[in-house]
Amino acid sequence: MSIFYPVQLLADWLTFDVFRLTGKKLLASTVNFFIYDTIKIFILLTVIIFAVSIIRTFLSPEKIRGILSRRNKYIGNFLAAVLGIITPFCSCSAIPLFLGFMEAGIPLGTTFSFLVSSPMINEVALVLLLGSFGLKVALIYIGSGLIIAIFSGVLIGKLKVENLVEDFAFKNKLNSSESGIKMTWKERFNYARSYTGQIIKKVWYFILIGIGIGAFIHGYVPVDFLARYAGADKWYGVIVATIIGIPLYSNAAGVIPLVSALAKKGVAIGTTLSFMMAVTALSLPEFLILKRVMKTKLILIFAGIVGAGILITGYIFNFIL
Repeated sequence: MSIFYPVQLLADWLTFDVFRLTGKKLLASTVNFFIYDTIKIFILLTVIIFAVSIIRTFLSPEKIRGILSRRNKYIGNFLAAVLGIITPFCSCSAIPLFLGFMEAGIPLGTTFSFLVSSPMINEVALVLLLGSFGLKVALIYIGSGLIIAIFSGVLIGKLKVENLVEDFAFKNKLNSSESGIKMTWKERFNYARSYTGQIIKKVWYFILIGIGIGAFIHGYVPVDFLARYAGADKWYGVIVATIIGIPLYSNAAGVIPLVSALAKKGVAIGTTLSFMMAVTALSLPEFLILKRVMKTKLILIFAGIVGAGILITGYIFNFIL
């Protein structure tokens, strides 16, 4: 029995006893999906963000920069990708730390590993993937995301493209934060509670919109319709999904509920996850911000490398799942 079985019972009670939707099959299915996924995701989100924020209190920006400045650059790429998991959850909020890393003299390739990992793999993505697809898909996604982040940073480092970064970017100062200072456990818990509240306030509407769209697809879109055009047998599905995702901007909270609903309708999981990766790691707003600190050629190199990794990941998912 799932640990969320009581949540399903609550969703059933609200749908059929309170809202009395027994005779309206499509509407009942939509409402039931929306209630269940909303409650489940918010429970998971609260618990895991709280735990991660406790860990975050031990990692000041200065400490992070010190860790990433290790002499072995490949270890630096790996650590940068891992640290991206517990740092800002969207690409635009990760950019100030990215600039701070460059100012601190951390290799450009290492900072790019962080820039890719931070929005693509974080506590929000982990929670929603775990809740929507289970542990296996969540772990595979995290592993593939880390590989993309690490190899993207390594390749950019190999290309020696520091000349494509604007000079003033190295002069940006990273603002200090309250994390990493000596704190009592009470202060850490207070910080975690406050931080969890802040994150949920920032993403709750993304979650509701994403679940709402997903619920509509779940209830009203015929199973055969989407599978016919975006099934695993359609070789072009991953490419189209990635291209469509780039102009959009959201974080995992808004995209994964939609991805979950699409997958349940027969859309290949690699195709839907490629769409999600493109939205979170290759968003147009991110490129517009990066344009202020780096030349267009470097942005295109970055997008090309990460995009190739996303396409490969999508096809691998479609092959093995």
